[in-house]
Amino acid sequence: MTPFTERVIRIIQSIPSGKVMTYGQIAALAGNTRGARQVARILHSMSQKFDLPWHRIVNAKCEVAINNAEGAFTQKDRLLSEGIILTHSGKVDLVVYRHHPTTELIVENQ
Repeated sequence: MTPFTERVIRIIQSIPSGKVMTYGQIAALAGNTRGARQVARILHSMSQKFDLPWHRIVNAKCEVAINNAEGAFTQKDRLLSEGIILTHSGKVDLVVYRHHPTTELIVENQ
């Protein structure tokens, strides 16, 4: 496993209930400002193995990024169950719900 992948996993694991992060935000914190798609691949391939809270990751438009209806419904339902209120258009208000990891986590990840 690459150091970037390890950092991404740790960052995702750190997202508390009721908070979200974007793919790009995670990639930047893990050391690759252009690695949002890598984060998506890591999330897709390692969520079960590492019990990652995949539903707490949204895209840069503050939207659920899952294309199939069942997966999108599941993600929205999980977010709602954690107290995250979606707008009428299904977006997450990042001003309210964005997780900002502590400096210790960021330094630990470098």
